[in-house]
Amino acid sequence: MKEITITSQFVIYDAIEELPVDTQNLFEQALKAQKNAYAPYSKFRVGVAISLDNGEIVLGSNQENAAYPSGLCAERVALYQAASNFPESKILKIVITAAPEATGIPAPIPPCGSCRQSIAEYEIKQEAPIEIYFMGEIGKIYKSESLKNLLPLIFNKKLL
Repeated sequence: MKEITITSQFVIYDAIEELPVDTQNLFEQALKAQKNAYAPYSKFRVGVAISLDNGEIVLGSNQENAAYPSGLCAERVALYQAASNFPESKILKIVITAAPEATGIPAPIPPCGSCRQSIAEYEIKQEAPIEIYFMGEIGKIYKSESLKNLLPLIFNKKLL
């Protein structure tokens, strides 16, 4: 038997104002996208802004459905839109904001497992890491240099 240790590294910011100006702008855009979320069941709104290497910013918000599996997370809405409209562009940054309608959440909200796997697919495809920033409604912001911090044992096409 052998054991391995896997570690993850994040940078933690206390406020949006501590971030680089371009990332602050992405958070402003993600917060606007969050208002467009269709979340009548969970009342949990998520907004995403993606920065591409061609200068484009792509937005997404979660879209729920009474048939729960038919809804889509904000991260995947934005990822698929970016890949559909700009298939040759690399994703540089993903900024995620999340908040329930009733209460504030001070804890940073990372992407769910399905979104992590989707982000992994694009990180592998473009052969370059994607910076991921995430926060709750208020409080600290976490930054990961790569999806590998959130999903260290990535399932990918090489395993098929």
